[in-house]
Amino acid sequence: MSRLTYRTAGESHGKAMLALVEGLPAGVPVDVDFINNELRRRQGGYGRGGRQKIETDAVEFLSGVRLGKSIGSPIAMMISNKDARLDDLSKTPPLHRPRPGHADLAGSVKWLTTDCRETLERASARETAARVAAGALARCLLREFAIEVFGFVRAVGSASSSVQITETNWHELLKARDASDVYCPDPAASDAMRQFINRQKTAHDTAGGIVEAHVFGCPIGIGSCMTWDSRLDSRIAAAVLAIQAFKGVEIGLGFEAARRPGSQVHDEIAFDESRKNSPSLGFTRKTNNAGGLEGGMTNGQPIVVRGAMKPISTLGKPLMSVDLNTKQPSEAGWERSDISAISAASVIMENVIAFEVARAFLEKFGGDSMTEVRANYESFLATARKLPLC
Repeated sequence: MSRLTYRTAGESHGKAMLALVEGLPAGVPVDVDFINNELRRRQGGYGRGGRQKIETDAVEFLSGVRLGKSIGSPIAMMISNKDARLDDLSKTPPLHRPRPGHADLAGSVKWLTTDCRETLERASARETAARVAAGALARCLLREFAIEVFGFVRAVGSASSSVQITETNWHELLKARDASDVYCPDPAASDAMRQFINRQKTAHDTAGGIVEAHVFGCPIGIGSCMTWDSRLDSRIAAAVLAIQAFKGVEIGLGFEAARRPGSQVHDEIAFDESRKNSPSLGFTRKTNNAGGLEGGMTNGQPIVVRGAMKPISTLGKPLMSVDLNTKQPSEAGWERSDISAISAASVIMENVIAFEVARAFLEKFGGDSMTEVRANYESFLATARKLPLC
């Protein structure tokens, strides 16, 4: 059994985006429709730009899948780009005026060039299509163990929702989220978010926001406290902050935990015999301030993560910059872009978190085939229910 990993390749206007997933056991049912639906959701959302009208993202499996199931070998996925014009200088000319907030300046200096084009082509959020495909593939594994992920938009600028997500209401809220063009399950907040995005569009500005994801059904003990790089909370935080334009991440109460006394932070533990056969083994909490993670491990409560996305760096009314060739003041360059991509960001965060949970799940229960993984999972829960062992 190898460790579950993925890599991506491709440029924004290259031929395709690629994802290579290694370590998925044989026998995972690959739901292509589900993966493609996640790719479609990533393209959607209120405030998106013209690129989304050009592309119709769909995954093509190049290896690792036979008759609808994984076969244990590396899985290569390709998402073709219709807007493939990387070598056409009339359509993708050099960019010498870096955009504040983008990777343009740092990348140009790093690779010793005054043309920001190569940097922006790879730094573009178009790359996240491959990450969504990898995460959605990992979710095909998680769903076999009734582990589900629900993501949505919590806030756009000053417009926010106070909706509460629970293990009992999230299925209904999923329907409300999917009915919202800003991917928020709160109709009143959705309207306020649209209005905020409209104001930024009128001002030739852009909008960021906060997205939130909940993971339901995780058994206790995924992740570890034994080494810093095996802690699931640190892995999730790294995956979220690796999403383009994300500048902050919280788990559970997050920064609010620092403002409260311990008695108002830590979640008291109880035991409910009637829930002994659930993945939580019967351990319950009245609150979930820890966001389902204690000591780098799942504690049987839902994992709760929030990520903060800054506004898009390409503005309709450009900020001031410098021409890298002349070093003279100049307006920043302009590339076709969105007013807000916060809805898409919720889909991306949902799927990168899913991949990290699947990775940790296989480290705990892994095997070369789904038969082995399932046996390991069921054996662990059966043994845990017998504690204390005599």
